[in-house]
Amino acid sequence: MNAPALVDAHHHLWDLAHRPQPWLDDPDVASIRRTFTPDDLRTTAAHPIAGRRLHGTVVVQCIAEVAETEDLLTLAEQEPLIQAVVGWADLTSPAIGDVLDHLIAGPGGGYLRSLRHLVQGETDPAWLQLPDVERGLGAARDRGLGYDVLVRDHQLDQAIRLAERFPDLPQVLNHAGKPNIARQDIEGWEGQIRRLAGHPHVVCKVSGLITEADHTHWTTADIRPVWDVLVSAFGPDRLMFGSDWPVANLAGGWNRWAATVDELLTGWSSGDVHALLAGTATEFYGLPLVAGQGDTNAPAT
Repeated sequence: MNAPALVDAHHHLWDLAHRPQPWLDDPDVASIRRTFTPDDLRTTAAHPIAGRRLHGTVVVQCIAEVAETEDLLTLAEQEPLIQAVVGWADLTSPAIGDVLDHLIAGPGGGYLRSLRHLVQGETDPAWLQLPDVERGLGAARDRGLGYDVLVRDHQLDQAIRLAERFPDLPQVLNHAGKPNIARQDIEGWEGQIRRLAGHPHVVCKVSGLITEADHTHWTTADIRPVWDVLVSAFGPDRLMFGSDWPVANLAGGWNRWAATVDELLTGWSSGDVHALLAGTATEFYGLPLVAGQGDTNAPAT
């Protein structure tokens, strides 16, 4: 019998010799300004969570270039660890349908499961509601793709309107909407999260939280209030674990985050543990089925 699996539903990879990542020019991220490969992740991700070890991953785009998505799809076709790709295409382009068809038909196109845009960097407070963007989202939906929503806490109203306007587009909130953990200012974020969670077709990644905390001094106690809100609002069967590696290296890395999640899962039933660590991601991204559903009433060890 296969061991219960752990799915990392959110990580990045880049080869700086092949494709530059201009955002890495920021001095604040100098420590991760190097190439990161699947072997780096495989070697790094050593800490088990609830007895589970890394089995499969979802790799996520970083830059607004279709060429990067093509790179990731080709890599997914070659790399057993990668089970799905979240790519990028210009949602505002009149040719968005043709671009998506090209990606899906190209090398590794079957691994494309969702699109993402860095809405967190857009200044328009209603970017996700622009007519051209909504046309692009419709094209993604019509091709069976989901959408990864990347917004900051003050932009969550856009995510809520997106959920209202596209009830038939599977959506996953990245990094829990980036609550301000460092300042322990999450009251406004909590209200918006609970509104968003009222839409059952929206799920949420428990990822990126440590980089929203104090990078040097954060503790599990800093993360727990956000964790508790997410569990209360979405429930375990609408949450998925993500490492946000190697960006997570800015605030402790893959293993420290894994150890934190392991601690936070204490007392959970095995069914709820499976949902957060594999089941939700498997369902949302259409990943190969994994072992570990178990007895939904048994406590986690």
